[in-house]
Amino acid sequence: MPSRGEAAQSDPDWMQVALAQASLAVQAGEVPVGAVIVKRGQLVGIGHNSPIGNNDPCAHAEIVAIRAAGHYLGNYRLTECELFVTLEPCAMCAGAIQHARIQRLVFGASDAKTGACGSVVDLFAEPKLNHHTQVVAGVMASESASLLADFFADRRRLQKSRIHKANHNENDPDQSCSAAA
Repeated sequence: MPSRGEAAQSDPDWMQVALAQASLAVQAGEVPVGAVIVKRGQLVGIGHNSPIGNNDPCAHAEIVAIRAAGHYLGNYRLTECELFVTLEPCAMCAGAIQHARIQRLVFGASDAKTGACGSVVDLFAEPKLNHHTQVVAGVMASESASLLADFFADRRRLQKSRIHKANHNENDPDQSCSAAA
Protein backbone atom coordinates (compact mmCIF):
# COMPACT_ATOMS: atom_id res chain seq x y z
CA MET A 1 0.00 0.00 0.00
CA PRO A 2 1.43 3.42 -0.91
CA SER A 3 2.30 5.78 1.91
CA ARG A 4 3.22 9.46 2.03
CA GLY A 5 6.06 9.95 -0.42
CA GLU A 6 5.60 6.66 -2.31
CA ALA A 7 4.18 6.71 -5.82
CA ALA A 8 1.26 4.43 -6.59
CA GLN A 9 1.02 2.89 -10.01
CA SER A 10 -2.68 3.22 -10.79
CA ASP A 11 -6.10 4.49 -9.81
CA PRO A 12 -6.96 1.18 -8.09
CA ASP A 13 -3.77 1.46 -5.97
CA TRP A 14 -4.90 4.83 -4.62
CA MET A 15 -8.47 3.62 -4.23
CA GLN A 16 -7.11 0.82 -2.02
CA VAL A 17 -5.65 3.51 0.26
CA ALA A 18 -9.03 5.27 0.28
CA LEU A 19 -10.75 1.97 1.14
CA ALA A 20 -8.33 1.51 4.06
CA GLN A 21 -9.39 4.96 5.28
CA ALA A 22 -13.04 3.95 4.91
CA SER A 23 -12.33 0.93 7.13
CA LEU A 24 -10.94 3.29 9.78
CA ALA A 25 -14.23 5.18 9.62
CA VAL A 26 -16.11 1.94 10.36
CA GLN A 27 -13.91 1.32 13.40
CA ALA A 28 -14.85 4.80 14.63
CA GLY A 29 -18.56 4.14 14.10
CA GLU A 30 -18.73 6.47 11.09
CA VAL A 31 -20.15 5.85 7.62
CA PRO A 32 -17.31 4.14 5.69
CA VAL A 33 -16.04 6.73 3.26
CA GLY A 34 -12.34 7.31 2.74
CA ALA A 35 -10.39 9.75 0.60
CA VAL A 36 -6.82 10.44 -0.47
CA ILE A 37 -5.28 13.31 -2.41
CA VAL A 38 -2.28 12.76 -4.64
CA LYS A 39 -0.05 15.31 -6.36
CA ARG A 40 2.32 14.05 -9.05
CA GLY A 41 2.24 10.53 -7.59
CA GLN A 42 2.79 11.63 -4.00
CA LEU A 43 0.21 11.25 -1.23
CA VAL A 44 -0.45 14.74 0.16
CA GLY A 45 -3.76 14.36 2.02
CA ILE A 46 -5.77 11.57 3.59
CA GLY A 47 -9.03 11.35 5.48
CA HIS A 48 -12.14 9.42 6.39
CA ASN A 49 -15.62 10.38 7.46
CA SER A 50 -15.68 11.80 10.98
CA PRO A 51 -18.73 14.07 11.39
CA ILE A 52 -20.11 12.14 14.38
CA GLY A 53 -16.83 11.91 16.30
CA ASN A 54 -15.93 15.52 15.56
CA ASN A 55 -19.45 16.93 15.97
CA ASP A 56 -18.86 18.52 12.57
CA PRO A 57 -21.34 18.03 9.73
CA CYS A 58 -18.62 19.14 7.30
CA ALA A 59 -16.14 16.41 8.32
CA HIS A 60 -16.75 14.27 5.24
CA ALA A 61 -13.77 12.24 4.02
CA GLU A 62 -13.18 14.59 1.08
CA ILE A 63 -13.16 17.71 3.27
CA VAL A 64 -10.82 16.09 5.80
CA ALA A 65 -8.43 15.08 2.98
CA ILE A 66 -8.64 18.53 1.33
CA ARG A 67 -7.79 20.22 4.63
CA ALA A 68 -4.86 17.85 5.19
CA ALA A 69 -3.54 18.41 1.65
CA GLY A 70 -3.86 22.18 2.00
CA HIS A 71 -1.86 22.11 5.24
CA TYR A 72 0.73 19.74 3.79
CA LEU A 73 1.20 21.80 0.61
CA GLY A 74 0.82 25.17 2.32
CA ASN A 75 -1.83 26.27 -0.17
CA TYR A 76 -5.60 26.27 -0.38
CA ARG A 77 -5.38 25.69 -4.13
CA LEU A 78 -4.73 22.03 -4.86
CA THR A 79 -3.87 22.38 -8.52
CA GLU A 80 -2.35 19.33 -10.19
CA CYS A 81 -3.95 17.18 -7.48
CA GLU A 82 -6.16 14.12 -7.82
CA LEU A 83 -8.72 13.09 -5.21
CA PHE A 84 -9.66 9.42 -4.80
CA VAL A 85 -12.78 8.76 -2.73
CA THR A 86 -14.80 5.61 -2.14
CA LEU A 87 -18.23 7.27 -2.58
CA GLU A 88 -19.48 9.84 -5.07
CA PRO A 89 -19.14 13.28 -3.45
CA CYS A 90 -22.17 15.22 -2.23
CA ALA A 91 -22.85 18.82 -3.26
CA MET A 92 -20.87 20.22 -0.31
CA CYS A 93 -17.80 18.14 -1.16
CA ALA A 94 -18.14 18.78 -4.90
CA GLY A 95 -18.12 22.52 -4.16
CA ALA A 96 -15.00 22.17 -2.00
CA ILE A 97 -13.31 20.13 -4.75
CA GLN A 98 -14.07 22.88 -7.25
CA HIS A 99 -12.92 25.68 -4.94
CA ALA A 100 -9.68 23.79 -4.23
CA ARG A 101 -9.14 23.50 -8.01
CA ILE A 102 -8.56 19.76 -7.81
CA GLN A 103 -7.69 18.62 -11.32
CA ARG A 104 -9.11 15.10 -11.23
CA LEU A 105 -11.66 13.25 -9.11
CA VAL A 106 -11.86 9.45 -9.02
CA PHE A 107 -14.67 7.83 -7.05
CA GLY A 108 -15.84 4.30 -6.37
CA ALA A 109 -19.53 3.79 -5.64
CA SER A 110 -22.25 6.06 -6.97
CA ASP A 111 -24.61 7.71 -4.47
CA ALA A 112 -28.21 7.68 -5.68
CA LYS A 113 -29.37 9.84 -2.75
CA THR A 114 -26.86 12.70 -2.60
CA GLY A 115 -24.35 12.19 -5.42
CA ALA A 116 -23.29 15.46 -7.08
CA CYS A 117 -21.23 13.95 -9.92
CA GLY A 118 -24.13 12.72 -12.01
CA SER A 119 -26.31 10.54 -9.79
CA VAL A 120 -28.57 13.30 -8.45
CA VAL A 121 -26.96 16.42 -9.92
CA ASP A 122 -23.72 16.98 -11.80
CA LEU A 123 -21.99 20.07 -10.48
CA PHE A 124 -18.86 19.28 -12.47
CA ALA A 125 -20.79 19.52 -15.75
CA GLU A 126 -22.23 22.97 -14.98
CA PRO A 127 -20.88 25.24 -17.74
CA LYS A 128 -21.42 28.43 -15.70
CA LEU A 129 -18.81 27.38 -13.14
CA ASN A 130 -15.25 28.54 -13.76
CA HIS A 131 -13.42 25.35 -12.79
CA HIS A 132 -14.08 21.92 -14.26
CA THR A 133 -12.61 18.90 -12.54
CA GLN A 134 -12.18 15.76 -14.62
CA VAL A 135 -14.36 13.01 -13.11
CA VAL A 136 -13.74 9.27 -13.32
CA ALA A 137 -16.50 7.11 -11.83
CA GLY A 138 -16.65 3.47 -10.80
CA VAL A 139 -13.06 2.63 -9.82
CA MET A 140 -13.40 -0.29 -7.39
CA ALA A 141 -17.11 0.49 -7.19
CA SER A 142 -18.13 -2.98 -6.01
CA GLU A 143 -15.61 -2.97 -3.14
CA SER A 144 -16.72 0.52 -2.09
CA ALA A 145 -20.42 -0.36 -2.34
CA SER A 146 -19.91 -3.61 -0.41
CA LEU A 147 -18.23 -1.79 2.46
CA LEU A 148 -21.17 0.63 2.66
CA ALA A 149 -23.79 -2.13 2.33
CA ASP A 150 -22.15 -4.22 5.05
CA PHE A 151 -21.92 -1.22 7.36
CA PHE A 152 -25.61 -0.34 7.01
CA ALA A 153 -26.69 -4.01 7.25
CA ASP A 154 -24.76 -4.27 10.54
CA ARG A 155 -26.43 -1.08 11.80
CA ARG A 156 -29.90 -2.43 10.90
CA ARG A 157 -29.13 -5.74 12.65
CA LEU A 158 -27.96 -3.90 15.76
CA GLN A 159 -31.07 -1.72 15.77
CA LYS A 160 -33.34 -4.78 15.43
CA SER A 161 -31.45 -6.46 18.27
CA ARG A 162 -31.93 -3.43 20.52
CA ILE A 163 -35.65 -3.29 19.71
CA HIS A 164 -36.00 -7.02 20.34
CA LYS A 165 -34.23 -6.74 23.71
CA ALA A 166 -36.36 -3.76 24.71
CA ASN A 167 -39.57 -5.61 23.79
CA HIS A 168 -38.36 -8.76 25.56
CA ASN A 169 -37.58 -6.81 28.75
CA GLU A 170 -41.03 -5.15 28.69
CA ASN A 171 -42.72 -8.58 28.48
CA ASP A 172 -40.55 -10.22 31.17
CA PRO A 173 -41.81 -9.26 34.63
CA ASP A 174 -38.53 -10.33 36.27
CA GLN A 175 -36.54 -8.05 33.93
CA SER A 176 -38.97 -5.17 34.41
CA CYS A 177 -38.78 -5.42 38.20
CA SER A 178 -35.02 -5.71 38.31
CA ALA A 179 -34.67 -2.81 35.91
CA ALA A 180 -36.95 -0.68 38.08
CA ALA A 181 -35.11 -1.56 41.29
